[in-house]
Amino acid sequence: MPALAHDDLLRSAKDLDLPAHHHIDGADEPGGGTAFTVVSPRNGHVLREVADARSAEVDLAVAAARRAFDSGPWPRLAPADRGRILLRVAELLEEHREKLALTISLEMGKPITDAYGIELRAAINTFRWYGQLADKLTDESPHTAPDALALVTREPAGVVGAVVPWNFPLTLASWKVAPALAAGCTVVLKPSENSPLSALLLGRIATEAGLPPGVLNVVTGDGPVAGRAIGLHPDVDVLAFTGSTAVGRHFLRYAADSNLKRVWLELGGKSPNIILPDAPDLEKAAATAAWGIFFNQGEMCTAPSRLLVHSSVAERVTEAIVARARDLRVGDPLDPATEMGALVGEAHLERVLDHIDTGREEGARLRTGGERTLTGTGGSYLRPTVFDGVDPGMRLAREEIFGPVLSVLAFDDLDEAVRLANATEYGLAAGLWTSDLSTAHKVSRALRAGTVWVNCYEEGDLTVPFGGMKQSGNGRDKSAHAIEKYTELKTTWIQL
Repeated sequence: MPALAHDDLLRSAKDLDLPAHHHIDGADEPGGGTAFTVVSPRNGHVLREVADARSAEVDLAVAAARRAFDSGPWPRLAPADRGRILLRVAELLEEHREKLALTISLEMGKPITDAYGIELRAAINTFRWYGQLADKLTDESPHTAPDALALVTREPAGVVGAVVPWNFPLTLASWKVAPALAAGCTVVLKPSENSPLSALLLGRIATEAGLPPGVLNVVTGDGPVAGRAIGLHPDVDVLAFTGSTAVGRHFLRYAADSNLKRVWLELGGKSPNIILPDAPDLEKAAATAAWGIFFNQGEMCTAPSRLLVHSSVAERVTEAIVARARDLRVGDPLDPATEMGALVGEAHLERVLDHIDTGREEGARLRTGGERTLTGTGGSYLRPTVFDGVDPGMRLAREEIFGPVLSVLAFDDLDEAVRLANATEYGLAAGLWTSDLSTAHKVSRALRAGTVWVNCYEEGDLTVPFGGMKQSGNGRDKSAHAIEKYTELKTTWIQL
């Protein structure tokens, strides 16, 4: 990001004009007068009172999206024209990049360097990529008998409800919104109540970029009311959700209880990261393992929270990670020197601390961290935490913690490593470190995960799909495959 000093960023943050209203039908909409408070986890201060959607506001947003789909220009535009508008969204995100990064840091605690350099880069690239893809999608004409012509066309599915979490508020919103818009759908986006501000800014930016009214609507509110209303709404054709497995189950029930809308789920994870003794660079493997679990305060569905390391190198690798954890700079998210910011809020911090307490009680060995820090700030900060001596049956090894807490499990042979890796209800991602090509292929195939990184972690770009197996969900974000979630296949058979 631009070389800005901490003091300059603090001044810029004070001058932010943060939104407070829903964005419906191309304009800000105050709603029915109820509001909720957005509190910054960096210091516990109130950022904004934001409109709290009830069913009436959700109905208003869905009706706008339905009109825009049924009779508006968006689904009927040439794909190249839709693509040009998505490219303009990307341009405006770039123009407002610093403001958006500051907003994200304030609302969910992400370090400003990560918000600017990683989160906004991903959001901008997503809109740019799907803008470029929009006119490159093709239909099919299968070979049939000489007296018939068969056409298989992809048509936009309709109104999409997109419900996204707080840990990557713009990246994950973009992963849903951009392909849905490229396909010709209209969208009602509900961000987390912890991070609604950046999504509201996205709604304004999309309208400024030229999206017709009703094509992208943003409603803010909590899951049990606003999220439920979207899930149950009979005029929502597709529901795309990223969040916890428990909430994903609710959306499946909402679909069953309403119009059997298609539901695409990207859910939790308890990702294994396997380090074999023949890893090409053990120091790099340890450094990457530390970065992976502490990046974004560990608030990552793909976080490599289970480190499976061969017993012959376990202590060496663990010591390196512990040293990195102790050196990691935890601090104000608006300080460019900060490496790990605040957890999203007090309630979440308490849940993470409960997991840590349980880990101690169950007999795991706490190597470092495990306690709050920077308590004088009023913020929600936790020291990077490492446990070893973790048993596969412990909560530390089974449940998604969604915080900067690493569980180290040792193994003695490759078969045991694969068994441990797959011994989870989740199947989102996995890592593997080895110099043996055959081992890399065999283990990657054996791991029940939607993404396997070999000798790296969290790498990739928009050309590859992202999603999980088992209780980590279904469907895929990113890549051309994401378009499949937002289109319907239609067969037209013409007798000649």
